Amino acid sequence: MTTASQKTLPFGEFVALMALTISLVALSIDAMLPALPDIGRELGVARANNNQLIISLLMLGLSIGQMIYGPLSDSTGRKPAVYVGFGIFIGGCVMSLLATSFPVMLAGRILQGVGVAGPRIVAVAVVRDQYEGRAMAQVMSFIMAVFILVPIIAPALGQGLLQVAHWRAIFGAFLLLAIIALAWFSIRQPETLPSERRRPFSVQRILGAIREILFNRVAFGYTIAAGLVSGAFLGYLSSAQQIFGEIYHLGARFPLFFAILALSIGSASFFNGRLVMRYGMRALTGWAIRTLSGLAAICLILFWLLAGGQPPLWLFMGYMLLTFFCVGVLFGNLNALAMEPLGHIAGVGAAVVGSLSTLISVFLGTLVGQAFNGTVLPLVGGFAVLGAAAIVTMYWVER
Repeated sequence: MTTASQKTLPFGEFVALMALTISLVALSIDAMLPALPDIGRELGVARANNNQLIISLLMLGLSIGQMIYGPLSDSTGRKPAVYVGFGIFIGGCVMSLLATSFPVMLAGRILQGVGVAGPRIVAVAVVRDQYEGRAMAQVMSFIMAVFILVPIIAPALGQGLLQVAHWRAIFGAFLLLAIIALAWFSIRQPETLPSERRRPFSVQRILGAIREILFNRVAFGYTIAAGLVSGAFLGYLSSAQQIFGEIYHLGARFPLFFAILALSIGSASFFNGRLVMRYGMRALTGWAIRTLSGLAAICLILFWLLAGGQPPLWLFMGYMLLTFFCVGVLFGNLNALAMEPLGHIAGVGAAVVGSLSTLISVFLGTLVGQAFNGTVLPLVGGFAVLGAAAIVTMYWVER
């Protein structure tokens, strides 16, 4: 284990703080899902599909922010970069909390995305500063175990707040959690990057990393593949409330079914962790993407012919559980494969890979979500088409 000169937090407290810091991203997305119709009605959104922008524009802000905070924290130290991120996130929460028009709401969501990228990116850097090797793997495993729980409970949290309060209370909860995390981080977490290890903030470093990724077939190809898969998944996040609410009329039971699907991703992460050392990332990734795309193509035809695009809930859930298992295998492996040739620029390289893949996913996921037409066909078709595109991209990389 390596540490800065300052004392470190007790292990359990450190894991809890980093888990809370990283989990704000998922919480800011998933807790909003039950509230989308209420927000749209109050803010005068004429087209229900436009409510999805509350999700996708936060991801747009996240893609912008990821590019900034890694190099910024290398220059100023970890804590100032976290303060900047939390400050922007809190400002975005206040804007959305007080919004009286939909454009103001969306502007607040973009700010939230830009802001929450800071704690998300810098928390991983703080872990890397203090731990290495198996110790770092242990810490990240505990953090990710908590992180996986967030998509399971976040919609229920949002639904619960809607039962007792206004949808604005959800943003109040975000605001409160951000203030708690900021105060906790400020008071208890020591700075982990000593001044002698800091490097000046350089736009040239960022541009150089972008240029290197664009001209490296492996890094560029797997970044695109990660964006394609994430785009299909964002299409699900954007339209999940409409699918479960308008097609299946689940109402207050929506968080339960959302949680079941989230568990599938979590179990896939566990499965992947046990088998990746035996079979390798490329083999598992190839198996998962072929299964995802082939299953989607079969179900697209099946759902269209037999159910007019509205299959029984049990059949749709079965399809989604298998699909999300594949997604869980793909998420970590595709990003790791993109980073393989970038070890010499790991910090800024990770920021650029994350930013570019998220930007791709925002564009594609918005297209999939906006195509919602009262059936599941646009979502299933999105997984089929984007999965096939990812297969072609991976073949181009590995040929």
